Amino acid sequence: MPGFTLHFKKPADWAEPVLIHYWHPVKSQPHTPWPGVPMRAEGGGWFGFPLEEAGLQFLFNDGRGRQTSDLAWEREGWFADGRWFDHPPTLDEIHPPVCSAPLPALAPCHERVDFREETIYFLITTRFHDGDPTNNFFCRDRIKFDPATGAPEDPHWRGDFKGLIQRLDYIKELGFSAIWITPPVENRSGLDYHGYHAYDWTRIDPRLESPDATYQDLIDAAHAQGIKIIQDVVVNHSCQYGIRGQVHIDHLPIKYYVPQGSEPGRIDNGPYQGSLGNYAWPNRDDIDNPVAPEWYRERHATDPEGSVPLVDPKTGETVPKPGYNPGRFFGIDANQLDPEWYHQEGFICGGDWESAHPLQHKHLAGDCIDLATGRQNVKDYLIGAINRYLDMGVDALRIDTVKHIERGNLLEYVNAWKAHKPGLFVFGENLVKGYGWGDLGGGDNGPSQIRPWWYTRLGHDPRNPNAGGDSGFPQLDFGLFSTFRDTVSKGTYGGTGQVFGMDWIYGDATQLVTFLQNHDVGPDNDFKYRFKGETWMAAAAYNLIWTARGIPCLYYGEEVEFMKGAPQDVAGEKDTLDQTGRAYFGDYLAGDRIAHTQAHPLYQHIRRLNLIRRAIPALQKARMERVAEWGGGMSFIRDYSVGGSYAVVGLAIGGGQDVRVEGVRPGLYRDAVTGQEIHAAHGVLGFHVKGNSAGVYVLDGPGKIGEDGVYLR
Repeated sequence: MPGFTLHFKKPADWAEPVLIHYWHPVKSQPHTPWPGVPMRAEGGGWFGFPLEEAGLQFLFNDGRGRQTSDLAWEREGWFADGRWFDHPPTLDEIHPPVCSAPLPALAPCHERVDFREETIYFLITTRFHDGDPTNNFFCRDRIKFDPATGAPEDPHWRGDFKGLIQRLDYIKELGFSAIWITPPVENRSGLDYHGYHAYDWTRIDPRLESPDATYQDLIDAAHAQGIKIIQDVVVNHSCQYGIRGQVHIDHLPIKYYVPQGSEPGRIDNGPYQGSLGNYAWPNRDDIDNPVAPEWYRERHATDPEGSVPLVDPKTGETVPKPGYNPGRFFGIDANQLDPEWYHQEGFICGGDWESAHPLQHKHLAGDCIDLATGRQNVKDYLIGAINRYLDMGVDALRIDTVKHIERGNLLEYVNAWKAHKPGLFVFGENLVKGYGWGDLGGGDNGPSQIRPWWYTRLGHDPRNPNAGGDSGFPQLDFGLFSTFRDTVSKGTYGGTGQVFGMDWIYGDATQLVTFLQNHDVGPDNDFKYRFKGETWMAAAAYNLIWTARGIPCLYYGEEVEFMKGAPQDVAGEKDTLDQTGRAYFGDYLAGDRIAHTQAHPLYQHIRRLNLIRRAIPALQKARMERVAEWGGGMSFIRDYSVGGSYAVVGLAIGGGQDVRVEGVRPGLYRDAVTGQEIHAAHGVLGFHVKGNSAGVYVLDGPGKIGEDGVYLR
């Protein structure tokens, strides 16, 4: 076959030159060394490269961390915004004119008492949108420097409540009715921008707030738009420095740390000039704990340069001293922790990860110190602190690191918050890279007591979920998520049906929170990367998530394939956040760029799915019946009899599919996607679904909802 040229439209945020990396999937040659070879600029943002043979795989990248997924194409082609064209596409072909049907008005938050009516947009507040540059802050680890000037850029604490308030309309227009934010309480650690290293649960971190944009302002502004706020809560652990006003963990002030081979006052780490002490505070030490020892409190208020000799009361040695034990500044001695507040059984390692006792009594990491959650003083402090935010108007809670706390103990917290605010929705994160069936089998090497289903139940038989009723504490659906690596990431639904067949193990599967990816995991590359599959694969995944049981949740930027294929968190020794799935998203929301963002095919696709789900109670609240899957398609029934809503769903991934569902109710069905009407007789409903689209046939339904897009049509 003669050679041909590939053409690629460079995204606006990519660096130049654009590179192509290609290889043969079987032969050792031809291939390029990573990251590839430069493509030829063709003007108008297009780049071209001639391939001399077919059968190669390739990807485009900019050599700075941005790249496409693995691609294959065997003729002249133009690739833009995740799609191939056989001709040079026009701008309207790349970005079809947006036809946005108006979203139905949301009822006031207090009137929506069943959280299954919501869909969730999850964001890392500090990485979403920067509304107030004056509260930006660089963590002392993983600082990005401009290679040309050496200046620090992309502060870790960049997005804030003001920026989120400014873009509530964006989230609302996308069709979401609830926002899950990362923990907003005050944090301390070398990399604390994400909020999971709490230092003071009673105080909102000032790096998130502005004088005109406090946490209360955010809650009030969201409610004014009909949007609920879900607050992420860490119960399991504190940061490595203790809890302000409650307990101090012994260490030396960071301003006295001097690396081996350096000298006092010589540290050069971006804004951390002179020392690693907090550059934004005049005393260069941010551990302002009133229960710290007197010597520590005295040094907190004095000696900002960290130059006055200080005797380490533990060893008798004097600092500053180059190379002096870093553990005395940044680590902990687990044996010396206060047992009133902390467990003292060391750190999780090796086989501990699949055993309940060490998971629940050892420290998760050096900056995640395991709280003695069974002690009354810990309960009183955490329950009381979160009650304050519920009183401010927080609508729901997401609980972090669930499997690290024994079920009965954790339910004490959950039930206390629900008693304080009746009707409160609380769900948990029990991370598992597999089905999560525990002692029920399915290749799971962990016991039921640390698996998601266990926390949704009240029984005590690890092999019999029905031994106890619903605990009222649903979980993120890691079981369904874990299938996506082998299903939608490979362009098939094959094997998904068995997961829905196990819904009976959960207290109430309709309250599980479903997702394709989040800040920790994605379905590709050992579950560590943002989804890297083709755009049509993502569309088919969302079709399933939005029509199956559970509450759909989207991670920020998925709607435009943001940082596609990037690691979710820093992986390499020198990685910075801009190279990961936690990169700053605000550039997509700035000025004229937001219109381009909203024109993305996936943005329009997700928006329409939200429209459809909001209009059909069966998609929100019904269990799944008569589930069938055959690789290229799926079908099931959603019967919400008490709400008078009944839907038959057919899904197609890849090519079009003919769907036949038996055992349906007789009557007139209207498809929410195409508007087609079919009268089902003799309990059978048959229809065709186009590739990567869906059929949502609703008994006596409203007909077509929204406008056709690239996928739903």
